[in-house]
Amino acid sequence: MPLATSPLRYPGGKAPLTGLVSQIIRLNKLQYGHYAEPYAGGCGLALGLLYGGYVSDIHINDIDRGIWAFWNVVLNQTDDFIDLMNRTPVTLDEWRRRREMQRNQRGLSPLEIAFTTFFLNRTNRSGIIKNAGVIGGLGQVGDYKIDCRFTKSELERRIRRVQRYRDHIHLHRKDALDFLKHVERNLPERTFLCIDPPYFKKGSTLYTSFYDPEDHAAVATKILGLDRPWIITYDRCDEISALYKTRRQYEISLNYSAQVKRVGSELLVVSKGLKVPDELRDAQVHKPQYRSAA
Repeated sequence: MPLATSPLRYPGGKAPLTGLVSQIIRLNKLQYGHYAEPYAGGCGLALGLLYGGYVSDIHINDIDRGIWAFWNVVLNQTDDFIDLMNRTPVTLDEWRRRREMQRNQRGLSPLEIAFTTFFLNRTNRSGIIKNAGVIGGLGQVGDYKIDCRFTKSELERRIRRVQRYRDHIHLHRKDALDFLKHVERNLPERTFLCIDPPYFKKGSTLYTSFYDPEDHAAVATKILGLDRPWIITYDRCDEISALYKTRRQYEISLNYSAQVKRVGSELLVVSKGLKVPDELRDAQVHKPQYRSAA
């Protein structure tokens, strides 16, 4: 397994797909082009592609105030962030304080918003910021305690690595539909998009920003009309499969954690004409019924 790239833990994060996505980029001769994500979250996949030299620049977007603040501060106030991290105790008292700060962010500086998001992400179960319990529980019993995902030296290494690539990381805080319009209007034709919307079934329990069915439908309409190559990942369900019925669909598996580690089955949809590795073809679960939409 490659070293983790992101300082954040993210529910449903797509870093395990770095190998697959890098193959898709090579097959479609998109190496060294630009890469865009409208739902950046933990950015594990985007950073893996940038660090691996598969793309030249990444354009990351997240409407969530805390997630955006984290990446903005890491890119632009790196030393201040690391100093705050190194002098903050990882204790239950601090967790309670940060939980209240996350609930009421009025008057907080961008640095405090960023660090509060980060602290809860590293100390909450499965990295879920919204209404999640602390690792180890309030009694701090068992093998895993509040600080088991908070090795400061390793997190500093990841943060400083992000900062070293700051000239190739372009951060946005837009609604996803507005960001997709920005991609079409302003980014090179050789821009590949990986789109990972909030889960359809459990998004409201995992993310601070989530969609209702009408939002998912609006995003699908926009994506199906994009003039750039793309892939989209979702929790596998009939509702999403129906929205993308005019595109090829595959079942993929990745390890993820939400209380317990397991293998998650997800849906991968690809844009018209996009080449995929042979091994992925064996996992195809939907083929469009007419050639013009294949």
